[in-house]
Amino acid sequence: MEINYSIFLVITVTSLATFLSRFLGALTSEQLNANSKIFHWFNCIAYSVLAALLSRLIIFPAGILSESDIFIRFLVLVICLTIFLFSKKNLVIPTILSAVILSFLSGIN
Repeated sequence: MEINYSIFLVITVTSLATFLSRFLGALTSEQLNANSKIFHWFNCIAYSVLAALLSRLIIFPAGILSESDIFIRFLVLVICLTIFLFSKKNLVIPTILSAVILSFLSGIN
């Protein structure tokens, strides 16, 4: 059995990049003010990117998601947002239920 060392190299380099950025973030975190304007700006950017990705997934889906009806995708979004808000902003429950509800409703259609 031949071992492909490029896989180990890729895993090592990406792990180092991930842990280096986390380490530098931990070192500089004490100097950050969570209520500063720049921190608020980055937070807004992060939420806008997330909203754009979710919108793209719902309106212009790729792969197997494109086989479901757009009404079903919007319905699953509304249901999961409601569950998210009522579950004290728990991300696990709506994430799992979104897959279950989408597969159930797509199977009926």
